[in-house]
Amino acid sequence: MKRPLLALALSLSLAPALAHAEPPRLLTTIGMIADPAARIAGDCVQVEALIGPGLDPHLYQPRPSDIGRLQAADRIMALGLGLEGRLADVLARTGALMLGDTLDPGWLLEAEGAPDPHLWMDPHLWSSILPTLADTLSTMAPDCAADIASRMDAEATRMAALDDWAAQSLATIPDGQRVLLTAHDAFAYFTARYGLENLAIQGISTESEPSIAVIDSMAREAAERAIPAVFIETTLNPRAVRALIEAAAARGHTLALGGELYSDALGEAGSGADTYPGMIVANVTAITEALGGTPAPLPEGLLPE
Repeated sequence: MKRPLLALALSLSLAPALAHAEPPRLLTTIGMIADPAARIAGDCVQVEALIGPGLDPHLYQPRPSDIGRLQAADRIMALGLGLEGRLADVLARTGALMLGDTLDPGWLLEAEGAPDPHLWMDPHLWSSILPTLADTLSTMAPDCAADIASRMDAEATRMAALDDWAAQSLATIPDGQRVLLTAHDAFAYFTARYGLENLAIQGISTESEPSIAVIDSMAREAAERAIPAVFIETTLNPRAVRALIEAAAARGHTLALGGELYSDALGEAGSGADTYPGMIVANVTAITEALGGTPAPLPEGLLPE
């Protein structure tokens, strides 16, 4: 497993720099970084995500087709904090900027003895990456610095409105039903921000599937507490969630399938969750409705055109 990654890292470190056409290129690991960065960049910097919709960044390994993209990028940006685990060697060799290193450690939650990397689940916290995005883009395209700063302010306003809308919507969930049960532990920042209880079948890592004992224990808890719903995730096999629903049914409890959440990747083009705000809106809507609440009306301009 290590040898292909090290070989790719070595090829990247030794490959000659390619000639770049304007505009300069920023390659990010995940869409949750690329999407706001692209709006802030405008036409001044070309922004792309390495890891596409439906792909798990915890497990992603570089493909042969990624070599050219990594070599052609003027700057590479990752989250770090253990999110892109199998890409770590490659990212280190490319000198990628790790956004996690720019954040106040006091903002980070911990799970399994390590920082929880899923910060984008809290729009208020995620907006703290915007100055670093703008600074990086301005360095890449200095003639656009003023426009980049203006677009960063607009994106910060959008994220604040997104946070307000999410809080209003989730506040309508009845007190006895404010438990978010998901496939893996990607929603701790979300539940901390919006006052829900966080439960997951498996932890932060998706390296292995949960055991039968874990599923049985979670089914017992769901039945005893009458938890209304469990959610699958677009980047994970739904097998464990379906097994949990069956185990709860065997205990006489109907655990509804609350819908599909976007946890570690944006949605496909046209899904409505193919932007960062769209991802949050899709998740909040599904969670609110499945747990007995009513989503608030969407403010005009909340979703990018």
